[in-house]
Amino acid sequence: MPHHEKTIMAFDDLGREYMIDVFDDARELGPLHAHGATRGGLPSFRTHDGHVATYLGNGEFSITVPGEAEAVTVRTSDPEYV
Repeated sequence: MPHHEKTIMAFDDLGREYMIDVFDDARELGPLHAHGATRGGLPSFRTHDGHVATYLGNGEFSITVPGEAEAVTVRTSDPEYV
């Protein structure tokens, strides 16, 4: 089950702000789960509006907006993704 980890801010070339939610597919580790043990999965990304975001590296994300011809590239200064 995806677990919300954090929300990061990113901006497109026109300065528009995008809020990207970071989810981790944490998995329980059997009987150790009672003590808080989990194994992190790969993160997934979605905007607050529910649009899929793909991490491109070096602080850049691509956001796919239905009905738009091209994906929007946004940038964050969040140190975890730069």
